[in-house]
Amino acid sequence: MERIVLAYVIAFCAISICYGQTAIITGTVKNRSTQELLVGVSVVLENTDPLIGTVTNPDGSFRLNAQPGNYTITATFVGFRSQTKFNVLLTSGNVSTINFELEEEQTTLNEVVVEGLKSADAATIETPLSIQRLTTEEIRSNPGGNFDISRVIQALPGIGGATGTSSFRNDIIIRGGAPNENVYYLDGIEIPIINHFSTQGSAGGPQGILNVSFIEDVTLSTSAFEARYDNVLSSVLQFKQKDGNPERLQGNIRLSGTELAATFDGPISKNTTFLASARRSYLEFLFDLIDLPIRPNYWDFQYKITHKLSSKTTLSTLGVGAIDRFSFAVPKESTPEDVYVIRSNPLINQDSYTIGVSLTHLINKGVINFSVSRNVLDNRLDKFEDATQPDESQRTLRVRSVEAENKIRFDISRTVNNWKYSIGGVGQLVRFSNNVFNVLGKEITDSEGTVIQPPLLYQYNADLSFIKAGLFAQLSRSFGAFRVSAGIRSDVNSFLTSGDDPSKTLSPRVGLSYSLSEKWNINASLGRYYKLPVYTTLGFKDEGLWGNKNAKYIESTHYVAGLEFLPLPSLRFTLEGFLKHYDNYPVSIRNGISIANTGIEFGQIGAEPVQSTGKGRAYGLELFAQQKLTRNSYFTISYTFFKSEFTGVDNVFRPSSWDNRNLVSAIFGHKLKRNWELGLKFRYAGRSPYTPFDLDASRQNYLTIGEGVLDYNLVNSQRLGAFRQFDFRVDKKWNFNKLSLDVFIDIQNITNFSETGVLSYTFERNADNTDFITTDGQPIRQDGANAIPKILKDEAGTILPTIGFIFEF
Repeated sequence: MERIVLAYVIAFCAISICYGQTAIITGTVKNRSTQELLVGVSVVLENTDPLIGTVTNPDGSFRLNAQPGNYTITATFVGFRSQTKFNVLLTSGNVSTINFELEEEQTTLNEVVVEGLKSADAATIETPLSIQRLTTEEIRSNPGGNFDISRVIQALPGIGGATGTSSFRNDIIIRGGAPNENVYYLDGIEIPIINHFSTQGSAGGPQGILNVSFIEDVTLSTSAFEARYDNVLSSVLQFKQKDGNPERLQGNIRLSGTELAATFDGPISKNTTFLASARRSYLEFLFDLIDLPIRPNYWDFQYKITHKLSSKTTLSTLGVGAIDRFSFAVPKESTPEDVYVIRSNPLINQDSYTIGVSLTHLINKGVINFSVSRNVLDNRLDKFEDATQPDESQRTLRVRSVEAENKIRFDISRTVNNWKYSIGGVGQLVRFSNNVFNVLGKEITDSEGTVIQPPLLYQYNADLSFIKAGLFAQLSRSFGAFRVSAGIRSDVNSFLTSGDDPSKTLSPRVGLSYSLSEKWNINASLGRYYKLPVYTTLGFKDEGLWGNKNAKYIESTHYVAGLEFLPLPSLRFTLEGFLKHYDNYPVSIRNGISIANTGIEFGQIGAEPVQSTGKGRAYGLELFAQQKLTRNSYFTISYTFFKSEFTGVDNVFRPSSWDNRNLVSAIFGHKLKRNWELGLKFRYAGRSPYTPFDLDASRQNYLTIGEGVLDYNLVNSQRLGAFRQFDFRVDKKWNFNKLSLDVFIDIQNITNFSETGVLSYTFERNADNTDFITTDGQPIRQDGANAIPKILKDEAGTILPTIGFIFEF
């Protein structure tokens, strides 16, 4: 199928009478602080002969024509710091849209004060460090990224995935924190779910939801968060979408070994544009072909409509949705024990969406933002003792859960006499339901009928509604080479016993930056942040009562200092040290470990009784070097050394599940002649901690729960092998008249490295997988006393190739 479609596309392009290759770039230039459109700004394509450039029109827009290719684009305006964007791809297929936001230089008595180094483009006075920005082209061309933003993010400094445990997942582990400590915003609208098959109560999943064709850039803050962001402990990930093409209908179709995606954008009316996309996965066919046990099957949809009500007011609506169906199959090369372990995993049916409306209105030297949004996750899980022939009498898990948030956000930002201030707030109505049947252990008796283990069963129906609210304020100012920003926020809720006391979540923060010279910056930040426990924890019921109503907001205090060196506008080096202290972390009463150590399993976490007594700490050092595209090459290199530890019920610090200690990532790309491009990515993560099995408890409970029971007295006392992976990508582009074609080959784990994954506990089975083998030849006993235990090691490595094309028109 794929070969036939590709042949038709190439043949069509070959016979087109269209060899006039012209690319178009449009965009706007705004004042970063006030969002006002700037008139007369010089916009040039660097290193073109003759020089290609223009100035912005009365509406702040610009338009340039050039030959297809990769360019460096600079916007310059008197009284503002110039801004340069690298590796901007222009094709003949789509009109490229690039927007600039320029920062005013401080003025005193009508004289411009030179403030030293221009910091990294992603940095702001409010967030002077621990921040990275990715452009659309950096995401699209990322080797092994497969157009998945979550996977691309994992190559940035201080960030790991769930390597050593489930490397095919998109869990984002920031500086030793748990996967659910991050928040995500799409054009200012919070989107809790950015991955298919997301773990409820955590994050991650095998594939991202967001369409990279919509994205203008991505900004990641791993500390020094602005006070406007709530419920965050480790990172804020902001996705900025482009607007649709106001001139004509255009689009692209992406077909690869994993998916088929179609994107369209264009004008609806004179002042209204749209973006819309749909994607269908056929990962289940690819994974069947390469003999992997997982079978993900999904659809996703995305749209954005932008309407300019006036020159000062813009109304935008957006939506993101996903339909997920996840099952398992038996690989051809597997033992009977492998088969039984695979069939013991839950079946997942999950639907999610986020919709929102935002209004932006410019005022004198400032801007007002107002938004209303709703997000929903509908999660359905089923698990049986033997999934081959599901029977209600064999059911061990049934979850029917829905969480919904309805949000209103507003903020006002203004600049007065070189002081910039922002104030605002958020109100949320939360609805959460959780119908749970979970067998953790059946009653076990000996031959005389004496109970060895009482039954352990969670069965409840929770329906919870409550209100969340928060207020914030932020004040910033530059004093020559010194810049300072201070903020404060507080959040309350109507559910927790102490949730209505704003003093319990008072979270001050301050960021400092000083330009030592034209090329050196020193930065520092100190801040306290709070996060509400996840809804699965808040909605847990025990004997008809709310089991965790006395839980507390999780607290995290960050101390960060760093040095930044920019020898060239395209070359950047940073060195940062960080320390994070956690308090009030939920600890499982059932097994005594911190909830921070959970989150990579599929399905749902947190639905259990907890106590808010856990503490944590993560500290380390981060090195980062980045060369933007110049002379046809670019690279990023980062190294992070860190330690991450949390306490359980015994208040003893032990390594967290994310304590890899060493993280290394490197990306190299090179543009060749005739529109060829090569990319290589390397990632390394140190040995991941894991908890060994309690052999006695595992034997007694295996027939019920289908998996081993961990020995939490030895939590994370063992370590798996280190993780390493090379990814490779090659692209070849063709440009025709208003058409372009990109054919690519993307190979993950090209060296076929065998990762040491999670260990599995099982009983030996006979060759045809119809029954267990026992020590006495008798039917297996319920307590497993006559079973033959076996621990399986997952050491398989998989080369994951993807071949496809992007057709732009």
